[in-house]
Amino acid sequence: MATQRIVGAQSEGPVEEAVSLSLRPQRLADYVGQPRLIEKLTIALDAVRARREPMDHVLLHGPPGLGKTTLATIIAHEMGANLVTTSGPALTRPTDLVGTLTRLGEGDVLFIDEIHRLPVIVEEYIYPAMEDYKIDFTLDQGMHAKAITLPIKPFTLIGATTRAGLLSGPMRSRFGIVHSLEFYDETDLLKILTRSADLMGMTARGGTSMTDGLQTMARRSRGTPRIANRLLRRVRDFAQVRSDGRVDPDVVEGALQLEGVDKLGLDELDRKYLRVIGTVYEGGPVGLEAIAATLSEDAATLEELVEPFLLQIGFLARTRRGRALTARGAQHIGVTLAQQPDENLFNG
Repeated sequence: MATQRIVGAQSEGPVEEAVSLSLRPQRLADYVGQPRLIEKLTIALDAVRARREPMDHVLLHGPPGLGKTTLATIIAHEMGANLVTTSGPALTRPTDLVGTLTRLGEGDVLFIDEIHRLPVIVEEYIYPAMEDYKIDFTLDQGMHAKAITLPIKPFTLIGATTRAGLLSGPMRSRFGIVHSLEFYDETDLLKILTRSADLMGMTARGGTSMTDGLQTMARRSRGTPRIANRLLRRVRDFAQVRSDGRVDPDVVEGALQLEGVDKLGLDELDRKYLRVIGTVYEGGPVGLEAIAATLSEDAATLEELVEPFLLQIGFLARTRRGRALTARGAQHIGVTLAQQPDENLFNG
């Protein structure tokens, strides 16, 4: 079971998704961030609307929480089409895919999350659907086998993945628009938080502005809108109980301290991870399995949920001999390294 963390970018499940739905923009004009991608999509949507054709298939890849599902919703809304949502793990058999595709109306948008987890046999069935709007499948086996071609209505497939490297070449080549989502800067996160706070009806304490508090949240959101909105909801709850629902910088600081989120957006698991390397293993290098055993955590959890951000901010180095603290990482937790990790050991 994955560790639930307020600063974890993964979705916490249907309840969070339902709450987030009310905060998602419905138009490209309201979307904040990812300017290159938004320009691409604006041009593509204007062109296909003029020709009255389905849009090219779109592949969005990048870390979780950056807005892939939101963009799929916006594209469907801009095209005036229905959005059908599923995921790679849910399509376990070709019949699952056939059932989904045959129910699509003309111009509908099919969104497949975690598309890299499509089984190979299902992936083979989706190729002719993407290229020629048809499904080729076989009934029965052996001498009674019979090939059937089933036409389907033109549609747009939007695939989302956090592991683009696991997609096969044939699958990737069938997308007309492929784009990697980038982490957001503080300015864009502040705009997102300001909009969300307004939609949630949050107000500032008399004589103060919420901008400073929202800026604090933006700075600690690890470049991820999902985390920013999650922090905002926790601050709203804290403000409701401790300050009659009104927000100021002290309220924000109190709420984030209660959640264990420090000035850089690290939580207690991040800090424990760094302290284990810095104190138990004297700064490293040390293998991931050893760190996981010391923390009583799953190694995959640490690799997927903890390490990416620590690598991004330069607190952690991956070397050929294992993980090692950088000077910045050691300074943050107040540890003096006996020696710096040899840069020649870095594997990137």
